[in-house]
Amino acid sequence: MNPIDSQLRPEAKVDTSNSLPVIFPLSPLIRITLLSLYAALTGPLPFLSGVTEAPVPPGLLWLGMGLGAVALYGALSERVILDDRGIQVTYPKWVPRFFRSGWSLAWDEVQALKPRTTGQGGLVYYFLSKSGQGYLLPMRVAGFAKLTRLVEAKTGIDTTDVRPLAQPWMYFILLVFTLLLVAVDIGTIATAIG
Repeated sequence: MNPIDSQLRPEAKVDTSNSLPVIFPLSPLIRITLLSLYAALTGPLPFLSGVTEAPVPPGLLWLGMGLGAVALYGALSERVILDDRGIQVTYPKWVPRFFRSGWSLAWDEVQALKPRTTGQGGLVYYFLSKSGQGYLLPMRVAGFAKLTRLVEAKTGIDTTDVRPLAQPWMYFILLVFTLLLVAVDIGTIATAIG
């Protein structure tokens, strides 16, 4: 049996007629954690630059940090839209296409959902189109289980074993340590100012 055919399940039926289109934003836990980590890692730099008389002036650091925050926020503004025609990954119009372009794939072009091992040993999944091109399945969205159910209903591909790369508890632990780092940063900034 062809491995691609073994993934197809034409009998998978879920009524999606009234539920599409559906928009899946990036998980708020992931967005808050990563933005907080960025702030915690960069926040003390302008204060320390002023105290230590570093060659990079604090104003330039503030500018760079602001641009970095906007770029990070843009990257974290990913949205996945599923409708009757297909799936697409989009970003707000203010995010330049050269920075994050997104993609779209029609349901009738989806041939399979293929797992790939990451360098750290995790699994990511790619939609394989009939033309042989791969599209990364977005795994950091809020409502990932619903997304996979809708993908299964629209394509007939079995998604029961598809799990997100990072579980929410991993981001929660990272958020806790980030908040601890923020507390240390507050002490560092208070010492630098005082």
